[in-house]
Amino acid sequence: MYSVVPLGDSAVLVDFCATLDLEVNARIQRLAKAIQLRRPAWLRDAVPALGSLALHFDREKLRRGRSPLALAGELVEKCLAGELPELEEFARTVELPVCYEAEFALDLAEVARRCGLGTDEVIRRHAGSPNRVLMVGFVPGHPYIGGLDPALSVPRRATPRQRVPVGSIATANAQTVIYPFDSPSGWSVIGRTPERVFDVRRSPPVLMSPGDRVRFVPITREEFQRRTAAIRP
Repeated sequence: MYSVVPLGDSAVLVDFCATLDLEVNARIQRLAKAIQLRRPAWLRDAVPALGSLALHFDREKLRRGRSPLALAGELVEKCLAGELPELEEFARTVELPVCYEAEFALDLAEVARRCGLGTDEVIRRHAGSPNRVLMVGFVPGHPYIGGLDPALSVPRRATPRQRVPVGSIATANAQTVIYPFDSPSGWSVIGRTPERVFDVRRSPPVLMSPGDRVRFVPITREEFQRRTAAIRP
């Protein structure tokens, strides 16, 4: 079941689920790919989120007398009636180096304490979780990653930080995020990557897309510094 509602004057929101469901999220990603492959003339982009799908349209290319809500509903029905692409057909596996040393992992000890685990076990479980990008949003290139080991689930911090550094890796509840810029954060920071998850000099500028698998690879402080120095400012 889903609803189709306006999203501003040039987009439609196809809303499937108000809460996070990993199976529903994966199906939305597969639907988005099917829609992108059909690519009707009026469609500009299909953007999957946690439980919904935004269809951005070109008003000048809409068929005369047809509402975008009706066109979007018909397109979704046609795609759902067919065979949706499997995630493995278009998603990638992204390996991301992470330094979990204390200077980069501001909340690792606190997360370990709240979970009743040692810090080494938190690192092992985080790196070993079956991580998948659920959506990219909030700011450009900011991935929300699901699949976190349930034993590592802690709520957001009671007091958010005004700033965490670019590359910070943080968790809350059942998700991990990576900050593409210095940013405010209410999540628990447990590591940092030297990689840029968003870089306008790349094509595409985003390192990860919805559906991609993510493998966190622990690295030493020395390796972090070496990789950081190798990235052009």
